[in-house]
Amino acid sequence: MSWNPALEPGCPNDVGIDAIETLIIPRARDLGGFEVRRALPAPKRQMIGPFIFFDQAGPAELLTGQGIDVRPHPHIGLGTVTYLFRGDFHHRDSTGADQVIQPGELNWMVAGRGVTHSERTTRAARNAVNSLFGIQTWLALPESHEDIAPSFEHHGKATLPVIEDGGTRVRLILGSAYGKTAPATMFSETFYADVMLEAGSLLPLPDDHEDRGIYIVEGSISIAGQDYAAPQMMVFRPGDRITVAAGGHGARLMILGGATLGGPRYIWWNFVASSRERIEEAKAEWRAEDWGNGRFDLPIDDREEHIPLPD
Repeated sequence: MSWNPALEPGCPNDVGIDAIETLIIPRARDLGGFEVRRALPAPKRQMIGPFIFFDQAGPAELLTGQGIDVRPHPHIGLGTVTYLFRGDFHHRDSTGADQVIQPGELNWMVAGRGVTHSERTTRAARNAVNSLFGIQTWLALPESHEDIAPSFEHHGKATLPVIEDGGTRVRLILGSAYGKTAPATMFSETFYADVMLEAGSLLPLPDDHEDRGIYIVEGSISIAGQDYAAPQMMVFRPGDRITVAAGGHGARLMILGGATLGGPRYIWWNFVASSRERIEEAKAEWRAEDWGNGRFDLPIDDREEHIPLPD
């Protein structure tokens, strides 16, 4: 089959190792028996297309009665993506959304001018030993959409397009790639996908996006004869036709990218903006705790606590 309808069938691989512009080793942080690895933003790379924040949560095994409790907190100027490999989250936000997410599904929350949300392990999962393993990422909004009204979309596993070829399986989470388009509303050119590769299987990266990156979740891959193992992220030079090959134990990857935004973004705590002034305004409103009378409110069924503004 032809992965990209614009190409002849086959996997292009006319690229050298210098096609990797940036190699990122995620920073690990132990949150008390629960590890988070942060790949973006990195010292040498702030964004890949619109993607400005990229965290691997887990894998972690939680004892009976234990779970994750991320109290209500604010966002501006971005969209948040929750995608799980194992476990669950109960999402609540100030748009009124109340949604449990399971592995292979998509929660897409657009903050716009301001939104508040919480994410917690469900009560059902806490009744036994439970696992958590997934990726959370933020996409910076283009300046034309920074102040739009907040919104939330949930898309089930069956609604996300799947492309298969031999030992390669791609589930498209956001945007467009390989002739398919995912259902979530996008505000700039984007692609984001979950890729499973059997040992030795090949994956050609989409070549119709300006920025392209790979995050190795599990296993290893080879690019131009060089091996890379989890957890690493690489960002590629625009325009090259690139194919990666899975190592001897296969690999799981997240591939991501899209069009470069019009300019850099300021990022402070949970706020992303094209100007410092927008962030200062958001800080002042969250500090005021005047719920429902400005840009921020608390989720309807999760109003007893919230994360205060950092010092």
